[in-house]
Amino acid sequence: MTTPPDKLICAVLPCYNESGNIAPLYERITAAFATIPDQRYTLLFIDNASTDSTVAEIKQLAARDSRVSLIVNARNFGVLRSGLHGFLSAPGDALITMVTDLQDPPEMIPAFVNKWREGFKVVIGIKPESRENRLMFLIRRAYYKLIGRLSEVPLIENFTGFGLYDREVVEQVRATGDRYPYFRGLIADLGYPRAEIPFIQPRRERGVTSNNFYSLYDLAMLGITSHSKVPLRLATMAGFCLSAISLLVALGYLAAKLLFWYRFPANTAPILIAVFFFASVQLFFIGILGEYIGVILTHVTKRPLVIEKERVGRLEVER
Repeated sequence: MTTPPDKLICAVLPCYNESGNIAPLYERITAAFATIPDQRYTLLFIDNASTDSTVAEIKQLAARDSRVSLIVNARNFGVLRSGLHGFLSAPGDALITMVTDLQDPPEMIPAFVNKWREGFKVVIGIKPESRENRLMFLIRRAYYKLIGRLSEVPLIENFTGFGLYDREVVEQVRATGDRYPYFRGLIADLGYPRAEIPFIQPRRERGVTSNNFYSLYDLAMLGITSHSKVPLRLATMAGFCLSAISLLVALGYLAAKLLFWYRFPANTAPILIAVFFFASVQLFFIGILGEYIGVILTHVTKRPLVIEKERVGRLEVER
């Protein structure tokens, strides 16, 4: 089965303080689509309340190109919520998601479209190599391997979300009702046959990444808690084991005291060590439970993904 070329593709472009990257990104995307002139396309920027000139630059593009549209959030709702809102709001028969810092090469668009036309509903970019900071790349790679081992479904290594998704996939994501998904894991969980295209991720040339330790930690914990029950089961098993060890130690101290009543003083040091050790273990596993409870809370509160401040351009395109 092949996809007709007259179908519409929407490039979804989440952004936050990307002044200086917007114009080069637009030029490279339009140049990529120019190599497939029979393909209709549109661009949707979703801005997460930028504090620089990002919104003004996008509005300038929209004023001269009707294919460009923009959603501006009322405040910064975070990368995941803002990106998902753009993903679910975009028109088109297929969506291409990419970051606006030019680390997802727009030149891969023709390859994505060709695979989509061949019948693949999911076409993704895989980055086995990266020119980013070497230490960060190794940490990310180790994390992908860790979550791959913990996950109940086979996850995709070195996948950042960059790719093309058919409208059927978009509607399946909407149907899950997940307001805070680990998108990379969700795509793997849906199980659609996919085409994988490798690329070398370039170094960021302009601006500063908005990711910090907290956002990266949040994403890492979301990936683990969304797709694995292994930490909970480890906590349960460790609880049983530590309880058994505690009982044996207590019985050992009791026997030693009974056998060597005058030569075995019941000092407070062993008691304090045991108390602090088991207290730290309990706090650690309470923290794990808290992460899972936090995920549940996010799902049941049913807050809107974002509140929009304004829209620019046409989001409803005739199909």
